[in-house]
This record gives sequence, structure tokens and C-alpha cells, in this order.
Amino acid sequence: MSGGEKPRALIAMSGGVDSSVAALIAMRMGYECEGVTMDLLGDGGGAERVAGALGIPHKLIDLSKEFRERVVEPFVSSYEGGRTPNPCTLCNTYIKFGRLYDHMLEGGFDRLVTGHYARIEAGPNGAHRLMRAFDVSKDQSYFLYGITPEKLEHILFPLGGLTKREVRGVASQAGLESAERRDSQDICFLQGGDHAGFIAAYRGKPPASGEFVVGAGRALGRHDGTERYTLGQRKGLGMSFGRPLFVKEIRPETLEIVLADEEDVFASGVLIADVNWFPKTMPGVDEEPKKSFRAKIMIRYNTKPAWAKVSPAGERRVLAEFDTPVRAPAKGQAAVMYDGDVVLGGGTIDAVSFNTGKI
Repeated sequence: MSGGEKPRALIAMSGGVDSSVAALIAMRMGYECEGVTMDLLGDGGGAERVAGALGIPHKLIDLSKEFRERVVEPFVSSYEGGRTPNPCTLCNTYIKFGRLYDHMLEGGFDRLVTGHYARIEAGPNGAHRLMRAFDVSKDQSYFLYGITPEKLEHILFPLGGLTKREVRGVASQAGLESAERRDSQDICFLQGGDHAGFIAAYRGKPPASGEFVVGAGRALGRHDGTERYTLGQRKGLGMSFGRPLFVKEIRPETLEIVLADEEDVFASGVLIADVNWFPKTMPGVDEEPKKSFRAKIMIRYNTKPAWAKVSPAGERRVLAEFDTPVRAPAKGQAAVMYDGDVVLGGGTIDAVSFNTGKI
């Protein structure tokens, strides 16, 4: 940016209220804005109309191939492998703050702006920190742990200090059509949240049936495919067992779903792999931590973080031992470490220690 020119911002727009208000706030901050919508599923969602109402240019870029390769295929493969994937973290890491971020740099923009509820602030040492949103009920920092630290200074989250009600109020006052649009609760490529049906259609074959088992392997009945279940699940098992039973383990190699009493699905620890660190958020730590530390860990979106001792367990791997056992952490889900509101790092749950068992 040369002297006297306005800084330029590329606004990721979906047509929803959050990205619309993010664009409006960026404009009010003095940025010269341009809207962009990622064509992932062939639906721009009304973003072009919102951009027109704001008086900013808008374009559509086709990232459907990358989305299929980096998000959809791993989502399907993970379920087939007995894991519970988190496609939103993959999309943020590889698509929004991967390919779209690259597009922002290639276009000569100064900032990539999105409607996520999170904050980026400079810490005491000047390094940029990813932090939880002011509105904890809407906080999305859990899904953003995969952003590499050097990108933070080029990203702007204008909604991080606002509540959802305040965002809708800004949109209403500005006369934006998205002001009262309902939030989407589903994964964007799943209609009605039916992930098993999606996988069957994607692979072109129905899920393979197998056995519900307990204890040493006593069979209780047939299930409709391992892809339909996740750890801790009780409802939707398709049959009655005479007492409440919960999914404790999924064995895709034998097509077995292991059921147990609820107290048996609590875990004392998890192994977290492929950790992305925000290194300078911890005193004296410039890269990966070399010794154990304490942190709060969120093992599932919108759950209360749990205190744990976190110990190095190899390159980009840590072992988290919880002060109090946590309910049903699922392999494949994200585990994000916090110091208060500050994100220290996050990765994927790779193994689970139930109660006194060892990983």
C-alpha cells in the first residue's frame, strides 16, 4: 500500500448476516473493500446482492475442486475409519484461510475479512494472538485453530467484540436484507444433517452392517453401518437394550460398535496429533513447548473447556491428562488448548484413554 492510499480488504461473503456486517464494519474502518464468494457447492447464497447494496465489487471464485479434495473426501474417509471428523476446521484451515488467503495476497489486498466470531489481538510481546470472541456463546475460535500464526496479522474478524443481537442490529439499521436471515446449523454440504446418507450417495453404496457388542464381544444385535454413529451416542441406535447404553468404540475393521454404560465413556486423557501452535502466546516458548504445562482444552464445539496437564509426546503431538474425566472425546474431533481467552494451539484427537486406561 503506497502513501495516501486506503488499505484494501477482501471480504469473504456468504450472503448471511455475519459476513454482511463484517463487510460493513470494514468499510467504516476505512478499508477499500471487495467481496468474494467461494463457489464450493454451486450456490452464492445472495452475496452478490448484499455486495451491491453496500456498493462494493463482488466476484465468485471456484474452489469446488479444492473443497472436495481437502474437506469432503477427508470427511467421508474419516467416518469410514471409525472417526468423527470436523469438516469446518478443515475448511477454515485449507480453504478459507488457505486457498482464499492466497487469493487475497495474490490480489494485493492488505486484509482477509470474515464474519467469524473470534478476535485477533497483539500480545505483550507484539505477536498476534487468536482469542475467543466477546460473545462466548457464539465463539468460533475452536474452528480456527489451524490458521498458521504468520497469517494472523493479515486477517480481520470485525465481529469478535459483538454479540449476535448487536450484529443483527447493525444489519437492520443499515437496511441489509440479511438482517433477519436465519443462521445455518448444518454442515454446508449435508442436507438435513444426514451424514450417513451423504456418505452412501458419495460412495455409491450403502454402509456395511455389523454388530453391536458389549464386554468381551457379546453381540446384542445388528446396526446399519459404523458411519452412522459417534462416541457417546445413546439416541438413534435403532434398538432397545433394556438399559441405557452408549457408543464407546467404533471398530471399522470388524464393523463392530462397542456399547457401554455411561460412566465407561468418560476419558482421563487424549492424545492430540497434528498440533498447530501459536508459539509466542506462552512465555518463553518460540516454537513447540518442550515441557509440560497446564491449559484448558475444548474437545467439542460449544462445550466447557476442561483443565488438563499437557505434555509433549513427539513432533506436533501432545498428551492431555484431564483433572476430571471428560465425556466421550471422539477420535477425529478437534481439541483446542486455551489460556483464558487465548488460543495456545489445537489439533486432532488421535487416541483416547478411558478412565484409568492407557493410550
